[in-house]
Parts: sequence; C-alpha cells; structure tokens
Amino acid sequence: MSNPPTARRVLAVIPARGGSKGVPAKNLAPVGGVPLVARAVRECRAARYVTDVVVSTDDPAIAACARQAGAEVVLRPAALAGDTATSEAAVLHAMDAHEALHGTPVDVVLLVQCTSPFLLREDVDGVAAAVAGQGADTAVTVAPFHGFVWRDTADGAPGSATEPAHDGGGAAAGGHGVNHDKSFRPRRQDRPQDFLETGAAYAMDAAGFREHRHRFFGRTELVRTDPARVLEIDDPHELARARALAPLFDAERPGALPTADDIDAVVLDFDGTQTDDRVLIDSGGQEFVAVHRGDGLGIAALRRSGLKLLVLSTEQNPVVAARARKLRIPVLHGVDRKDLALKQWCEEQGIAPKRVLYVGNDVNDLPCFALAGWPVAVAGAHDAVRGAARAVTTLRGGDGAIREIAGWILGPSLDSLPT
Repeated sequence: MSNPPTARRVLAVIPARGGSKGVPAKNLAPVGGVPLVARAVRECRAARYVTDVVVSTDDPAIAACARQAGAEVVLRPAALAGDTATSEAAVLHAMDAHEALHGTPVDVVLLVQCTSPFLLREDVDGVAAAVAGQGADTAVTVAPFHGFVWRDTADGAPGSATEPAHDGGGAAAGGHGVNHDKSFRPRRQDRPQDFLETGAAYAMDAAGFREHRHRFFGRTELVRTDPARVLEIDDPHELARARALAPLFDAERPGALPTADDIDAVVLDFDGTQTDDRVLIDSGGQEFVAVHRGDGLGIAALRRSGLKLLVLSTEQNPVVAARARKLRIPVLHGVDRKDLALKQWCEEQGIAPKRVLYVGNDVNDLPCFALAGWPVAVAGAHDAVRGAARAVTTLRGGDGAIREIAGWILGPSLDSLPT
C-alpha cells in the first residue's frame, strides 16, 4: 500500500448505541477478551489512513469503554438512538460534532461497525484508501460469494426477475432463484463472481456524504476481504460463534498481542513512548518532561515478573537516566545506532532478539523494529512505525501506553504482583 496522503483528514465513526434488542449490551460484549466496541476502536486507530476515531453512543458505559480504548466520544441525542434511527444519521451527527469541536473539516468519513468482530485494520485502510487516494466516491468491504440465492414467493416476496416461471401454469410459485435460473446450474468457474457486502466498513467522500446523506453515491469501490472473517453479530448464537472463533483469528492477525510466553525482555524507547514527546525548557535551559504514573506501575510489575528490561534512547539527557534510576532498570542513552546497541545488549544478556519486545514511536526506532521479534508502536506513532509494528497500543506515549503493554504481557496477574 502506498503511504497515506497526510493532508487529508479521515474520520472513522463507530456507531454503538446501548439499546440492542437481540443481544443486550451487545456492543460491550467481550470477544477474545475485548469488548466489541474496543476491538473496532483498536483496528481503526491502528489503520494508517485514519486520523481520528469517534464512537457515537447514547450509553455511558459504552462511552467509558470507548474513551479507555482511545476514541473520542460523541453523545448522540435520543432521536438518533432509537430502533428506527439510521447509521447515516448517527455518522452525520458525529461528523458535525467532531468538526465543531476541532474546527477542521473532514475530507473522508468512515462508517465502521463494531458488530463485525473480525474486522482488520487492513480492511479499514482499504476503504479509506479507495476514497482518500484512489478517487472513489464511496467504498465498501465485500467478500467473494459463490452461493445460489433463493427467494420463497410464499413469504410474500416477489419472484425473481432473472428467472422465468417453470410451473407449467404460467404463474410464479414456490422457490425462485434470485441470482440464478434454477433450471441451469453452471460450474462455479463459469459463473460471474458475486460479492457479499460484509457490513464491516464503509468510506465516503465527506462532502458527497453531506449532500446525498447515504453511504452509497457516485463511484463505489469494492474492497475485497477474507470471507472466513465475515460475521455480523445480531443474535446470541452469532456472539457464541464469534467467541469460539476468536482464539483462532486473533492468534493469526498481525496485531495479535504478546504474552509472557512470547518474550524474555522488554526494551523501551523514552521520548514519545514514556512521554508525550514534548519538552519544557526553563530560562536556564533545564528540560522537563511528563511521565505517566501508570507506566511506572506497569514497568515495576514487569521487573518483578522476572523479565529483562532496558531503556534505550538516542537522547543524552539527565532526565532519561533519572527516570531509569527511579524505575530501577538499566539505561543506554546517547546512542547513535540503537539497533547495534540492542544487538550487543541481547548478546550480553544471552537473549535472542526474536524474544525481545521493543516499544517505539518514530523512524529512528525502525532498525530496532527489524531486529526485535515483537516490535510494538504506541498510538500516535509515525505512520511507518505503525505499519512495521506487530501490535499497536490504544493509548499514546505518556498516556499509559507502557502500562497497557504490561497488561498484555502479564494479564490479570499484573494487578497481583507486588510493586
């Protein structure tokens, strides 16, 4: 995929109302241990084309979960939260609220459904790129479909427009083929390729969407996805299927999260991963940075778990050393070639680089990403860094990203380890 056009603002909107009838509190239902709304936020935030992620909801619990996952929240009015409210209306409302808050117009808007639990960031990028970079007006995720579709006239539906009546009396009756003539059964390879709309992700040119107020207008690009991952949760049985499939699909996806069994060491960049990448300088030239207390707790728990830890930074700065001393972990700073320093440290510690989780945020971390078995980018990292990462946090550097990673690795035991 080409690099995303940085001048275009791409807003992903995830509608997630609280009043689900088929599955109560559906959008908070965990699949693979992660609530559905948080899964959607995670993939949108990891997508390279998406600049902003908004969850539109009327439910305080969903709002809290979405914020924790790193999304902006737009609280929708009751008129847009009922059973008859359209997704388009919710997206328009969220887009208006987001633009009013930030004072910047949106160029491309996405509708992403959190009821599609196996949506991937590649799917999100696919529809976004079609509109933002390839000139389409709209785009939709689809999956190749080879089935014969039937319609039963007894249900009150009209007969097929593609099939003549064959009941001998001239009247259409019984089952009728929708995408085929039931008297002719061609082989799959002899039939035109049909596609099934997955319901997972849509993209629209923002100006056109405001005009047409519908997700399809102009030229619509079909973005093909893996049919094995197509699942929309509308009832308890589909939720049960999703939970059964999650261990398989989540383990396969490039962004599957590491555990303590996958690694022997955690190596942390400093600026932009343990801080928000800002530096305050007083009149005497002394520099100050802000760190997150939760990160300190997470690092302490990782240290107590027995994992090797290291802070690795190109900056020769007393604040880096001071922070490492407080955390009681070693530090290498003022390093020109971080990858060479990492390789030498691994040799000294007797650790295979493929067993190292390395956390970074900018292009100078890419050589270490190529060396480490588990390169991890924090949310808000440079596009190239996120693209090279095996996993991306939902939280930004300096906002608890390291604590989040500690939670991946240690799981529920994190809160029980002495710090």
